[in-house]
Amino acid sequence: MVVIYNNETNSMEEVVSVLMQATGCDAIEMWEAHTFGKAPVHFADKQECDEAAKVIASIGIKTEVAREWID
Repeated sequence: MVVIYNNETNSMEEVVSVLMQATGCDAIEMWEAHTFGKAPVHFADKQECDEAAKVIASIGIKTEVAREWID
């Protein structure tokens, strides 16, 4: 899964735009990161998550690729 973290650098519009481009997510995920400090935004295999995180991080948003749960 890809997790994004809130920042004070990017506008909400920028975040929604890059999330739509990278994952198809919308404003709900941006709002969650803004409100709670972080939000899961994409669930897929590691390669796809790495690719999505790279696109999101390209505008300066901190991302993390992590497993959905620990076995």
